[in-house]
Amino acid sequence: MNWIVKQTQEIWKALSHLFTAELIVIGDKHLSLSSITKLILLAVAVFFISRVISEWIKRSLLGRMGMSRGSREAVAAFIHYLLAALGFAVVLQAAGINLSSITVFAGVVGIGVGFGLQNLASNFISGLTLLVEQPIKVGDFVEVDKLAGTVEKISIRSTIVRTIDGVCVIVPNIRFVENNIINWSYQDPKCCVHIPVGVAYGTDPVLVTEALLAAARMESGVLYNPSPRVWFKSFGDSSLNFELLVWIDEPENSDPIKSALHFRIEHEFRHRGIEIPFPQRDVNIHNIEALGAWLDKDSSAEGSKGKVRPYKTSLSESKKPAPQSLSNWTLRDLLRRVTYFESCTDLELRQLIEYGYRQLFPAGQIICQENDVGDSFYIILTGSVEVFSQRAEKYIATIHAGEFFGEMSLLLGTPRSATVRTLEDSILFVVSRNDLQQLLIAHQELADEIAIKLSERQQALRNLGLLDEGVSDETPFIRIRKQIQMLFGI
Repeated sequence: MNWIVKQTQEIWKALSHLFTAELIVIGDKHLSLSSITKLILLAVAVFFISRVISEWIKRSLLGRMGMSRGSREAVAAFIHYLLAALGFAVVLQAAGINLSSITVFAGVVGIGVGFGLQNLASNFISGLTLLVEQPIKVGDFVEVDKLAGTVEKISIRSTIVRTIDGVCVIVPNIRFVENNIINWSYQDPKCCVHIPVGVAYGTDPVLVTEALLAAARMESGVLYNPSPRVWFKSFGDSSLNFELLVWIDEPENSDPIKSALHFRIEHEFRHRGIEIPFPQRDVNIHNIEALGAWLDKDSSAEGSKGKVRPYKTSLSESKKPAPQSLSNWTLRDLLRRVTYFESCTDLELRQLIEYGYRQLFPAGQIICQENDVGDSFYIILTGSVEVFSQRAEKYIATIHAGEFFGEMSLLLGTPRSATVRTLEDSILFVVSRNDLQQLLIAHQELADEIAIKLSERQQALRNLGLLDEGVSDETPFIRIRKQIQMLFGI
């Protein structure tokens, strides 16, 4: 028993000597294993305390200040590293280590880092650059080296990017500094998406434009402003190449939006009989007469053997086109029924189609409500609508095909002065507020007609007591024409 106690005391004495023995000397301070262990534990405690404080500041203070997610993450990272550096300095001073005495050691370590740990040092400096300059922030949708995803975290060494597939990729910071980065969320997340489409030769370009724009305006992820556009890109080997341009404000959802647009374009093309061609080659037969004589000879031989070729009717005989209803007419043909556009060429109508879109309203449907904010201008292509005041319970007018409405709210900047309801199934050409300027610049006779109609409708509303009398020396037409000129410069 005494032997065991004696051996235990000797082991304890050896361990005590091991922990208290001087291992290194920094300046005039001698450090043992126990003091080094204490320094490491204190450094770890300082690191976690600084992290807890920075997280609390990020969630409690910075969140209330209305800062963006990326800015909060950057400020919190700075606070974390600053508190950690100050905490380490305090720990070293408390341990009795003179900081000036480790400057030479730090210089030697810096040289070692520069030569032996170049990549780590580069990523460290790059991380500081990303945090200071903030070319990318947490929450941004970025693309680097064909890797696209959302930035989840920016640390000193690396950045975590979550791809569209939900996979988190750890990217060294140096790649964000040395390579070209596409930041889809920088300042304004609004971006343009290009959808290339090829159609068969002989297809009407105006019909293609209408189909592509109809598909774009049916997709909920596509913005109305800027409005979609169609470009005729080139004459291909087997197709006419077009490109649909749409604007979105969710770049991370660009692939799902493209997929939805492809489905809608295919549906519109099939509905309108537009063919998407296969690659093809033309074969020229030089001796066509000899081939025809041989075929006639073969045909007569089969007839002499009792084989009769089935009689085939021509396409014109087998298929007689059924009369189309107005709802199946192309937008170009419907616009030509309107007086302002009846003399337009196909190219002018193609441009006109880009300013608005066709919308079918069933009978009895409210198109716009009294006192609502006006955001669209309407031209009646087919059908008719009635205008009435719900507030005064008064009928105002009936508007027929070829006429327009909705201009008063857009030009005067006032809420809708009346309610408009369809009397029958009607097709309207709808022009948004942002495209109205381009429409009136291209068709100034329409601007004059709008000024005349607007002055007449204002006077009708005054006669019904639905609009206050204005005091002015100018005629209503001149006053409204000046308003159009001031708004649109025409």
